[in-house]
Amino acid sequence: GRWRDTDAGEPIDATAVLTDGTTVDGPAALREALVARSDAFVTALTERLMTYALGRIVTTDDRPAVRKVVAEAADGGYRFSGIVLGIANSAPFRMQTNLGADTEEP
Repeated sequence: GRWRDTDAGEPIDATAVLTDGTTVDGPAALREALVARSDAFVTALTERLMTYALGRIVTTDDRPAVRKVVAEAADGGYRFSGIVLGIANSAPFRMQTNLGADTEEP
């Protein structure tokens, strides 16, 4: 967990190229790149969190809910708690059924 510049005596290469071709070098540059693309980043994050919350892949039917969560997150300054709350209040999350649950009483 401690910051280091080498691994096994070799320098760590902290450069990366994002999907749009932007090159970043280190955590500060990555943060700047993500902040510059806040909406795209939060959309991807919301989709991944919603996939986990629903226990299934997000479908096209879920896209309106994702867009609503992202819009509300933008209004709230993109707070993580706002994204989680938006997912918990979304129709796909509230209306899901647990098909694997045992519904019979013992």
